[in-house]
Amino acid sequence: MAPKTLNDLKRKDLFQTKGYIDGEWVDAVSGKTFDVHDPATLDKIATLPEMGAADTDKAVDAAQAAFKTFKKTTARQRARWLRKWSDLMLENQADLALILCLENGKTLVEANGEVAYAASFLEWFAGEAERTHGEVVPPANLNQRILTFKQPIGVAACLAPWNFPAAMITRKVGAALAAGCTTVWKPAGETPLSCLALAVLGREAGLPKGSFNVITTLNLVSEVGEALCKNKLVRKLSFTGSTRVGKILAKQCSDSLKKLSLELGGNSPFIVFDDAKIDTAVEACILAKFRNSGQTCVTANRIFVQKGIYDKFAEALTAKIKTLKVGPGTEEGVFVGPLTHERAVEKAMNHINDAKKHGGQVVLGGAPMDGLKGYFLQPTVIKHMNREMITTREETFAPVVGLYEFGSEEEVLDMANDCDVGLGSFIITENMARAFRVTEALEVGMVGVNLGMLSACESPFGGVKESGYGREGGRQGIEEYLSVKSMLINVAN
Repeated sequence: MAPKTLNDLKRKDLFQTKGYIDGEWVDAVSGKTFDVHDPATLDKIATLPEMGAADTDKAVDAAQAAFKTFKKTTARQRARWLRKWSDLMLENQADLALILCLENGKTLVEANGEVAYAASFLEWFAGEAERTHGEVVPPANLNQRILTFKQPIGVAACLAPWNFPAAMITRKVGAALAAGCTTVWKPAGETPLSCLALAVLGREAGLPKGSFNVITTLNLVSEVGEALCKNKLVRKLSFTGSTRVGKILAKQCSDSLKKLSLELGGNSPFIVFDDAKIDTAVEACILAKFRNSGQTCVTANRIFVQKGIYDKFAEALTAKIKTLKVGPGTEEGVFVGPLTHERAVEKAMNHINDAKKHGGQVVLGGAPMDGLKGYFLQPTVIKHMNREMITTREETFAPVVGLYEFGSEEEVLDMANDCDVGLGSFIITENMARAFRVTEALEVGMVGVNLGMLSACESPFGGVKESGYGREGGRQGIEEYLSVKSMLINVAN
């Protein structure tokens, strides 16, 4: 029988309710706290320290002190710590998945998948630690020799969102620690428990005191963010979240010219051409739209379908969505869980009502779920979408499918690129020449062809335009935490 409550945890010590600074579990300096709730039931599941700027400065000081020795560790030693940490995550996968499910709302199946995905980043960057090195540069002046070294940049602040509370931490922290940086983590206030459980396992893996520190906050998040941005000891900041907040952080980091990685908002087009296989298109759309109840950075937000198969695709997709079970993530067979907070339901309903006002036809769903206590929304399909609607310009971040019709390749490219952001995109076609043409023409950082998922630890993740800059994952991910130093040597007689 699947675990459903915190009492089902095999390792009770993975459920932590304090912050983590300099190798110790600590309360906030102020003594303030905040509560974490299960979005499926609205029940309180934990009370955590409401940390602020004073706590943040302590964490940064601890990371800076640890950096003096951590930067001198060998790449092989750091790789061993990361591999051990990854192994511990997989050994405790069921417990980590349950904690994640209860604080975030995603199904246990998805939560287990996220834990495995999160562990893969630690394993990947363990390998990258030893594959990252400088080079010997051929000099134009034969009296010189030129070498380069790659060195850890310093203390790295890692700010993670609530939609992937485990994977977004390891994707950042795995790269930072592999590079030789020490870290301060700031998980989302809605979902801090997964991050704290990872801290337990990181310590067990042998990572030194001060190499990672965890600040928990819900109501003082802007204060903590500003403290990290303005502290000169922090040399790198990595943030996943909204474009609005990313711009604020970039401005606050400008005084000390911190290195930044910003993975911000998206508005992913999902393009179905008339030569597509309907089954492939439906399967990919379900995955791209309904994973984590529509709350992923690269969720398919605008579904563009060519005229020749528009009605056929809409009918097949709607029929499939009708079969998806909605409910608490701990229940067997549930495919769509709750949204993570109440604001998400309000935003989705605003988008649905706006689409109806501008001529959209709701053919499925369109309202909050009856009979369920948490933040549940009916899986929704809306036909006859157009550019006047809010969803055309903003992510809905909910299980809401908006279907747009298009005629030509040129038309859909114009529609797809007509936005300020460019994170992910999806193309469904059997014409590989078209797949290459459209991929190259789309103004995004990532494109999936005939599939509905864009994430893999070995693939660089990031966007263009107002979706931010920098890359996470892939061989590029560790470079974000390194600086290059040149050495020029006079070899003349």
